[in-house]
Parts: sequence; C-alpha cells; structure tokens
Amino acid sequence: MRPTMKDVASAAGVALKTVSRVVNGEPGVHPETAERVRAAIDRLGYSRNESARVLRRGTTATIGLVIEDVADPFYAGLSRAVETVVIDHGCLLLSGSSGEQPGRERELVETFCARRVDGLIMVPAGDDHTYLRPELEAGTPVVFADRPPGAGIDVDTVLSDNVGGARQAVRHLLSHGHRRIAFLGDDPAIFTAAGRLQGYKEELGGLFDQRLVSMRTPTPEAVRAAVDHMFDLDDPPTAVFTGNGRCTVTTLRVLDGRRPALVGFDDFELADLLDPGVSVVAQDPSWMGRVAAELLFRRLRGDTGPSEHIELPVRLIPRGSGELTPGDL
Repeated sequence: MRPTMKDVASAAGVALKTVSRVVNGEPGVHPETAERVRAAIDRLGYSRNESARVLRRGTTATIGLVIEDVADPFYAGLSRAVETVVIDHGCLLLSGSSGEQPGRERELVETFCARRVDGLIMVPAGDDHTYLRPELEAGTPVVFADRPPGAGIDVDTVLSDNVGGARQAVRHLLSHGHRRIAFLGDDPAIFTAAGRLQGYKEELGGLFDQRLVSMRTPTPEAVRAAVDHMFDLDDPPTAVFTGNGRCTVTTLRVLDGRRPALVGFDDFELADLLDPGVSVVAQDPSWMGRVAAELLFRRLRGDTGPSEHIELPVRLIPRGSGELTPGDL
C-alpha cells in the first residue's frame, strides 16, 4: 500500500503534525527534526496525496486532458501514460478529442475549466491560446504536449525532436544510395508536420525537389493521387519518407506493387511483421505523457520556477524497408 503520513511520523519518531509541517513547507520545525522527517519520506517513498489536499480546499482533484484523436495510437499511448500518473496521484482524469478543430479544442478546455479542473494537459489543435490567460492568471497550471502553445503563452511544453528525426530518416536513405526521396506529410499547418518537412528539406539540401513533396491530410484519395503523380515523373523517387503513422499506413496501401525504400515517422502496430518490415523513426508517446503529467503535478505541488521546454529524442529502427538500395528496386 502507498505509505501514509502516519507511516512517516512513526518512522521518524515525530508527531503527525510535524510531518504535515515539513511536507507543506511550514515553519516551526527544528532543522534536525525536519531532516529526519525528509529521510523517512525518502526511505518510504512517501508522496503527498494531492487528492486529499485539493479536496480539503473544497474543489475536485481532477486533471483535464485534450488530445487530437483518442483513436490515434500515438495519442492513445500518451493518454494512457497521463492517466497512470494522474491515478498514482490520487486524482481523476477528464479527457476529450479536438479532432484537429481549434473551436472544439477551446470548447473542451472551457468546459473542463468550468468544472474546476486543477490542471490541464493539452495537445493543441489551434495556434491562438490567449483564451487561456484568465485560467493561467488564476493559477491553473497548463502543460502543452506534442505541439507548443501559440504566441504569447509561455507554459511548460514537452515535444519530440521532429526536425532531427526527419533529418535522421533522410540521412539513412541517402546513406543507402537514394537521391530521389519523396516526402508524404500531413497538413503543413500542423506544428509536427511542418517540423518534419523542415528536417527533410535541410538534410536533402541541393537534392530537394518540390515535385516530390505532398503535404495534406492523408486520406487514401489524396495519398494515392500524390503517389501516382510522383511515380509518373520522368525521374521518379526511389525512396519515400512518410510524415506520421497514418501517412505511412495509407502510403503502403496505395503503392500498388511499387517497392520504393521507405522510412516512416512514428512506429505502428505490425510494422515489424510486414515483408520487408517497415523502418521507422520512433517517438515514445508514453514517455511524453509521463513527462507532461509529472511536470503538471510538480506545478500543483507549488513549483513556480520558469517554464520548462523539453524536447525528447527519437530513434531510428531499421527493419528492412529503409535499407533497400536503388539497385534492389
């Protein structure tokens, strides 16, 4: 069972009120006694029950989570990790999907705030977050994940290395002899899509050809049209870099027997079971969710330090599709 304040008091040989004063940073405890209490806290792994603390204030210990799409495997992993941390802190989680609609994002946030959530974690759909200012000024902590807030809002942010990951993918394809590398990405208005396009262009340098780029919502019709157009060129691509899991899966479905080398951004289920296995640049959505949630609870515990802007690394997983050379095609 989770150690309690009573357990700490017993281990340190002090009164319960003394432990409460140390945990809450209140004065009136002798330094040696406070140190003994802190040692007992570390030894037992005690953490303050945020739920009980907030309930004593007369509000509900609840966290709000706004993501893009709960059905997307990336956001499902992020959401699950946030939920685990929230439950570990004795709180409840309210969550909703914006569907990439800024209006829906704002509606969810305002609904959560009307229910007096104690903090928010957001994957933003829009780039105007000035509507958050009253909540921030009232002391509600907010953490942005996967994408940053719009201009003028400075809060804790947890991102992946989108530019570096794209450069890594293109560098890998270049190292296997490819010079005609296509990019199939998502809507360029999306922060992550724009960052991956930037990395792709930077790594290609003088080899960049705008005709080999398609940036749009990855519907089957849109991806098929882009693939058909690129492969009908006089100098078609020998490799493809796809900008997210949905782009990768949709591209695989519309290639129609064409076998370019391929590296996708984001891992996805069964990628290792295809023939050849799909090489990917993998993010860790669980890690992102954990980091964002722990940042939020640190703010709830009273941390008022400067906003943190964390960029998590990504890693290339070679499985076969990204290791094909032009001579293999």
